[in-house]
Amino acid sequence: MFKSIRQVLAEQFQNKELMLRMAVFDIKGMYQIHYLGTLWQFLNPAIQVAIYWTVFGLGMRGGQPVGDVPFFLWLLMGLIPWFFISPSLTQSSNSIYQKVSLVSKMNFPVSLLPTVKLISNSFQFIILMVILQIILLLYGYKPSVYILQLPYFIVALYAFLFSFAILSSTIATLIRDYQMLLQSMIRMILYLSPVLWDPNGDRVPEYLSNILKLNPFYYIIEGFRSSMLGTSWFFEEPIYMLYFWSLTFALLYLGTKVHVKLRNNFVDYL
Repeated sequence: MFKSIRQVLAEQFQNKELMLRMAVFDIKGMYQIHYLGTLWQFLNPAIQVAIYWTVFGLGMRGGQPVGDVPFFLWLLMGLIPWFFISPSLTQSSNSIYQKVSLVSKMNFPVSLLPTVKLISNSFQFIILMVILQIILLLYGYKPSVYILQLPYFIVALYAFLFSFAILSSTIATLIRDYQMLLQSMIRMILYLSPVLWDPNGDRVPEYLSNILKLNPFYYIIEGFRSSMLGTSWFFEEPIYMLYFWSLTFALLYLGTKVHVKLRNNFVDYL
């Protein structure tokens, strides 16, 4: 029943060194024609943070905190995971289509391509997370015992992105309209996630807040905040945790099954 899952996961572990080399090459190729090079990986997020903080922090909220947390810190704890989530979703979905020449000329495990995009985006994510921890310390927020659950939410993030990428990259290769639809959906998901505003605020009806929690990135982003601010443990909401992992496994099962079934015919479809 789970043969496709085992097959795809085995390909990832057997070729982990190859994926790392490809990810490094991918980053170098992306910025080699820019004067500032890989510095843009940090300049671009900094510019976006400044814009969002000005519009949502100073403009719409008037500088008011979220609970007891300064809005700037609250915003950073949502935006930094999002800076990893957003490009990973779009780039991994388009990864197979972009490398169709590689797929057609070599005996190459196609399932590696979405993972390569996840790895290449991870370098920026890791450095930004370290910077975030330094900023938290400067604001007086010292790590508590809750920080021990941060690796759990990072694993959950990668598990969901990988599961989604396997399915999404297969669909995007066969149906090109899907990629355009996905890009539009991601822009919408940003405003439906607890990145720029708090869905648990007093002005949000409870029923609407519960609906917004069906967004899997709600679980991830709020988990990052609870880990760094020390507010709650991941096992305190077992039903929501079960929902997230059930959705992730369903995507993984469906994605690997469709991918393994159709990947030998990708070139024919294109």
